[in-house]
Amino acid sequence: MDKQSRTAVVLADDHIVVRRGLRMLLEQAPGLAVVGEAGDARSALDATAAERADILVLDLNMPGEPPLETLPRVAESAPGAAVVVLTMERDPALARRALELGAKGYVLKEAVDEELVAAIRAVAAGGTHVSPAIARAIARPARDGGPPGDLTERETQVLRLIALGHTNAEIAAKLTISIRTVETHRKHIQQKLSVSTRPELVRYALEHELI
Repeated sequence: MDKQSRTAVVLADDHIVVRRGLRMLLEQAPGLAVVGEAGDARSALDATAAERADILVLDLNMPGEPPLETLPRVAESAPGAAVVVLTMERDPALARRALELGAKGYVLKEAVDEELVAAIRAVAAGGTHVSPAIARAIARPARDGGPPGDLTERETQVLRLIALGHTNAEIAAKLTISIRTVETHRKHIQQKLSVSTRPELVRYALEHELI
């Protein structure tokens, strides 16, 4: 099959047996071709760029550089490539963060036989695919009216005020709490959302319609 009519895939998982099984699964699917493998995130980026792959199937639990942190660099090192996360992690906050950092698919390993090929095809066509169980978990807070990102109600209030430009002292006065408590809430918010700067907090608040 010529390159124009196939979807080139790189598999990144630190377990050789897992990669072998994934390769067998994908090579049975018409139009898909496994063009590379990697056992860590750095090698995954290199292989995706070198092979000009269309899709990088990426496990989030590998040694070395954290795969989650490499997601934004995929577009830089391999323009045109998209990432489908394949993981055992069911944490909706982690899934949400992976999608925010650029992943176009999030598939649970327990559903690999039913979903991976469909996810790759959807993402290769310019769409997205998230395992239904994860999609429901991500959507549930918004549907139930609860805070996003697993934040508490108080943390959500603090985040909203930070995004509106208030200082820690002003937030403390508005919420009738101490400045030290505001600082503690801010630290917890940054840890839960994996962000460290005010612009990132503002962007998150905007994306989740908190302001």
